[in-house]
Amino acid sequence: MKKFYQKYKPYYGESLLLAFPVVISQVGHTAVQMADSIIIGHFAGTIPLAAVSLVNSIFVIGMVIGLGVSYGITPLIAQSNGRNDHAECGRLLSNSLLINSITGIALFIFISFAMMLVIGHLDQAPEVVKQARPYLFLMGISLVPLLIFNTFKQFAEGLGFTRQAMVVSVAGNILNVVLGIIFVKGLFGVKPMGIVGVGYSTLIDRCSMAVVMGLYVFRSKNFKRYLKHFALKNIDRLRCASILKIGTPVALQYVFEISAFSGAAILIGTISPIAQAAHQVAINLAAITYMAASGIAAAAAIKSGNFFGAKQHRDLRLSAVSNYHIVIIFMSMTALLFTFGNHLLPWIYTSDRSVIDIAAQLLIIAAFFQLFDGTQVVGLGILRGMGDVNIPTVFTLIAYWIVGLPIGYLLGIQFKMGVTGVWYGLVMGLMTSSLLLFVRFQFISRKLKFKQEVIIAQD
Repeated sequence: MKKFYQKYKPYYGESLLLAFPVVISQVGHTAVQMADSIIIGHFAGTIPLAAVSLVNSIFVIGMVIGLGVSYGITPLIAQSNGRNDHAECGRLLSNSLLINSITGIALFIFISFAMMLVIGHLDQAPEVVKQARPYLFLMGISLVPLLIFNTFKQFAEGLGFTRQAMVVSVAGNILNVVLGIIFVKGLFGVKPMGIVGVGYSTLIDRCSMAVVMGLYVFRSKNFKRYLKHFALKNIDRLRCASILKIGTPVALQYVFEISAFSGAAILIGTISPIAQAAHQVAINLAAITYMAASGIAAAAAIKSGNFFGAKQHRDLRLSAVSNYHIVIIFMSMTALLFTFGNHLLPWIYTSDRSVIDIAAQLLIIAAFFQLFDGTQVVGLGILRGMGDVNIPTVFTLIAYWIVGLPIGYLLGIQFKMGVTGVWYGLVMGLMTSSLLLFVRFQFISRKLKFKQEVIIAQD
C-alpha cells in the first residue's frame, strides 16, 4: 500500500490543489437551485416547491447545453498553455466569448417561447404549471450572464487559476440567498413575491458574477501576456470550430444525462405533486455531490490537457488514475452521509412529512449510485482533456436514453413501483456510463503510453 501511495502521491497533491476551488465554484451552479428550493420549500409551500422542480427539470437542460459549450475552451487553453503558446490562449478567449454570448441568447429565446408552450402539455398539476411559468422566464434570462461568467471562469481555470472563480461563486450564492429571502418573504418594505422572488434573486446574482469575473480577468496581471491577442479581429471560423468541436459533444454529454433526470422528474410529476416535490429534494442533494465530483473532473480535464499537450503520456495516465481514486473516496463519504442522514437531510428543504418520507427512500438509492455518478463524470473529464469527446457522447446516449430512462419508465410507471422504480432506472444508467467510460480511458491511455515508450526506446 505504501508503494502504491508513493506512486500517485505527487498527482494527488496537484489534483487536490487544483480541484478544491473548482469544486466550490461548480457546486455554486447547483447551490443556486438548492437555495431557491430551500427558500420556496420553507416560505412558500409544497405546490411552489413542485413548481421549482418542474422548472429546474426543464431549465437545467438549457443550462447544461450552455455550460457544455463553454467547457470547449478549457482543454484547448490547457493544451496551448502546456505548449507555452500564450498568444493562442487570448485568441481562444475572444472566440469563446462570442460563442457563449450567442448561445446564451439563443437558449433564452428557446426557453422563453418553445418551452413555455410545452410546459402546459406535460400532464402536470395545473396549479404547479401556473406558478412555474414566470419563474421559468426569469431563469431563462439568467442564462446569458451565467454563460458570460463561465467564459471567463473556464479561461482562468484552463490556465490553472481556480481560486478566483470560487470566491466569486461563493459571494454570488450568498447574495442569491439574501435577496431570495427578502423577495419571497417580503422584507424591508418589499412586497412578497413568492416563487418569482427567487427568479429575480438568481438573475441579479448571475449578472453580478459575470461583471466581477470579467473585471478580474481583464485587470489581473496574471493574464496580461495571454490577453495581448484578445481582440475582435482574432475571431475566426477555424477557432470557433475548434471550440465547438469539443464544446458541442460535451454539451450533448450533459444533455443526454441531465435530460434523462429531467425526463424522470416529468414522469414522477404524473404520479403526484408530493412525489415530485420529494424528487426535487433528493435530486437537489444528489446534484450537489455530482457538481462536487464534476469539480474534480474539471481539474482532471485541465491536468490531462496539460500532459496531453506536452506529450507526457505516462504522467497523464498516473494523474488520471489519481483523480479516480480521489472521486471514489469523496463519493464514498457522501454515500455514507445520504445513508445515515436520509431522514434528516430533507428537513433542510421542507417540513412536509409526506414529502420527507418519500425523499428519505430516494436518498438511500442516491447513496447507492454515488460511486457510479462520481466515476462517470471524472471519466468524461479525463477524456475531454485528451480531446476525446465523440465516443463518450455516444456512451452517454446509450447509458441514459437506451438503458436508464426506459428501465425507469418500465419499473416506475408500468410495474407501478412509483418514484423509487424511476430512480432504479437512473442507477442503471449511471452504472452503464461509468463502466463504458472507464474502459475507454484504459484503452486510450495505455495506447498513448505504449507509443511513448516505443519512441523513447527508439531514441
